[in-house]
Amino acid sequence: MATRALILVEGNTYGTGLLYVQAAQRLGLHPITLSADPSQYDYLAAENTEAIRVDTGNLDALVRECCRLRAAYDIAGITCAREAFYATVGKLCRHFDLPGPNPASIERCCDKFIQRQLLQEAGVPVPAYSVAANALEVESSAAEIGLPVVLKPAVGNGSYGVRLCRDVDELAEHTTYLLGGKHIWRSSPRILVEQFVQGPYYCAHMMGKDVIGIESGDFGPPPHFVFAGTIFPATLTDEEEKRIADVSLSCLEALGLGWGPTNAELRWTKRGPVVIEVNPRLTGGPQPIQLAYGIDLIAEHIKLVIGDEWNLRRRRSHVAASRSLLPDRDGVLDWIDGDRRAAALQGVAEVKLYAQPKTTIVRKNDYRDSLGYVIAASPNLAQTEAILQRAVDLIEWAMTPFPSLGEKE
Repeated sequence: MATRALILVEGNTYGTGLLYVQAAQRLGLHPITLSADPSQYDYLAAENTEAIRVDTGNLDALVRECCRLRAAYDIAGITCAREAFYATVGKLCRHFDLPGPNPASIERCCDKFIQRQLLQEAGVPVPAYSVAANALEVESSAAEIGLPVVLKPAVGNGSYGVRLCRDVDELAEHTTYLLGGKHIWRSSPRILVEQFVQGPYYCAHMMGKDVIGIESGDFGPPPHFVFAGTIFPATLTDEEEKRIADVSLSCLEALGLGWGPTNAELRWTKRGPVVIEVNPRLTGGPQPIQLAYGIDLIAEHIKLVIGDEWNLRRRRSHVAASRSLLPDRDGVLDWIDGDRRAAALQGVAEVKLYAQPKTTIVRKNDYRDSLGYVIAASPNLAQTEAILQRAVDLIEWAMTPFPSLGEKE
């Protein structure tokens, strides 16, 4: 009998790629990662898992490779941990008659301008917005919407190229950055100019057409949007929770989603929840949901992918919180320590360090700026926050800043 395999299109260097590999193995599947460069994922060698080099930007090449693999394996399902390849996954699933997302819906959702058009047409509350292809259009759109505005690439994720522009100088500066060759575009350059909606941040986690729970989050200092920490589940009244859930589910209907994992990012404003964007994937950190509710979203997603019965029933009712370790300057990381002491604290679920001593740190003002993170969980919020703070306080680092301009060598 042929071994049942799970095909993973590309991986993820920031956690979820490894979690997909491990969950597949626990479910008795043989994970095979198809990647343009498997060496970029350290965990593939560490886990001794199969990886094949293939042009993942070429659908025909992926189809040929999957056909070749079918001679040796029973391909139970195909999925991925990265939004950029999720529409491709949907096309592969359709080609091989496997369960998967609607690729057209994924592509529409991944274009933030089209996404906002569809949400607005369906009556979903969204910020005022416009799309621009050059500096003049950016300036005109910002004047019409009114400063401050948020500039972001129309296609992208992970806060790449996203910035709050509070005045005309910041607007011009970030427009030049986006259009001047420094930003790497995944598609033709189009900038979304968006009203800056103020209010507490929430993220509704969904699987299929079920809202699993709502997370709160905060960010590092403006003008950028780098996650500093999260709490799951968020502290909300029943009415607030219902309104956020209702708006989030209306997003699925408007965008033609409702298969597999999705999350909706919102701000709570004076007029209630306003949708910032919808992402047709799991968030980068599904661990708090497992710690708080006992639901392994990655395992349940894989069950859906391979056509097995999945279960989102809550097994516990705890509170989980995470904190990113964010540097406040660029430079060379001399040392970082305390992670083992922090991990040994009761209630600390995970301590992860991305950066190693003697690493050059140049902040990119997106999720890649994090030196690592800490996650804690307990039966209540106050206890979780206390554990998390004790753990974070144990982790210390020192950096040598780069010489300032004009400083003698």
